[in-house]
Amino acid sequence: MSQSALIERAERVFVGGGNGEFRLPPEANLVVTRGEGATIHDTAGKTYIDFLLGSGPMILGHAHPEVVEAVTRQVARGTTFMALNEPAIELAERVADASPCGEKVRLVITGSESMQFALRAARAFTGRDRCLRFEGGWHGVSDAALHGARTLHPGAYPGTLPDGGGIPRSWSADMLAVPFNDVERATEVVERHHGELAAIVIEPLQRCILPRPGFFEAIRALCDRYGIVLIFDEIVTGFRMAWGGAQERYGVTADLAAYGKTISGGYPLAAMCGRTDVMDVMNGWRPADDPKRVIASGTFNGYPVGAVAGLATLDVLGRPGTYERLFAMGDRITREITAIGARHSIPLLVGGEGPVLQVLFTGEREIVDYGSMFRADKEKAFVFGVEMIKRGLFVSPYEKIYLSLVHTDDHIDRLLESAEEVLRDVIAKMD
Repeated sequence: MSQSALIERAERVFVGGGNGEFRLPPEANLVVTRGEGATIHDTAGKTYIDFLLGSGPMILGHAHPEVVEAVTRQVARGTTFMALNEPAIELAERVADASPCGEKVRLVITGSESMQFALRAARAFTGRDRCLRFEGGWHGVSDAALHGARTLHPGAYPGTLPDGGGIPRSWSADMLAVPFNDVERATEVVERHHGELAAIVIEPLQRCILPRPGFFEAIRALCDRYGIVLIFDEIVTGFRMAWGGAQERYGVTADLAAYGKTISGGYPLAAMCGRTDVMDVMNGWRPADDPKRVIASGTFNGYPVGAVAGLATLDVLGRPGTYERLFAMGDRITREITAIGARHSIPLLVGGEGPVLQVLFTGEREIVDYGSMFRADKEKAFVFGVEMIKRGLFVSPYEKIYLSLVHTDDHIDRLLESAEEVLRDVIAKMD
């Protein structure tokens, strides 16, 4: 069946023609048939170098032989049991050893769940209801998380609004937000509301915004001073920015951390871990009437197929040179796209670092918070992404570029050659 016919079928059966927020315009839409290493193939027979990587999980590329072998072997033994199993135990041990805050672990299925349970644990542990987050961060799709991810009305800090329909406005009272990297504003809110704050939740690399020196240290100190639980949302950064994630890279240890995407090589699995005393609120042996008892269960929690995929993935990521390679590729892309922009008089900035990057069309010298990121030219970013897809580079037209261990210098060459062509022949002519 033709690709256009399949897309028509998708549009008839799926809401909005897809299964979530990710969508492509008609001129760039495609139906994927398979992925191999750093490439994917569509039903029209076209091959793309994949820099979206399933929105991040495929850090080893598609169908990595060690992951495929581990999963194939486990499927023959059983897929899920609800009971304890050795792969899940071993994966939890590996996560605990790698994470600077990893004293106890709970395996779950999605990053949204891991963040939802982390917030719930912080509330139960402290006996407080409110949480402080940073405007523009993304913490999953729970009702609590979907407040303040998008820009607020000017001067509304620390108040938040729901990020979409169907979310009770009552949640807004308990979810506060301030700009990322703004120590002064965060301190002001914490000092005013510390008796009500259960947690401060941070996406350490917030979309593509780097933390300023001293920012995390200041937030850590505020949490220590007032008994607030510090949660690092490491769904993107965990095992990607360093073996110990953002906590290792930026030198600050959280109380709880949530992991997903990279942790299981493309199979549904996520984790949260943290201090024993905080994590113990999820202890199923607590009495049912204990007000601190947190329900954080799930049918597939710790299922062995995801666990063996995770173990195989971590085996590969733990080899020498992994992070040096990822950062070398990212540094080259940042350096060369910045130079291309200057060469063609196009104001742009490459946000993020290492294996997580984003091209922003802006004249600002630094992106420090969601406000400065929001002011970037979204139309140019969208056109840039669509034109890259047309040239065989699979990227999101409005999101991050992800790098994997199977991307080669030739793949990076292709990315940069196509980027120059699009910037020179399309973007430069938009003004």
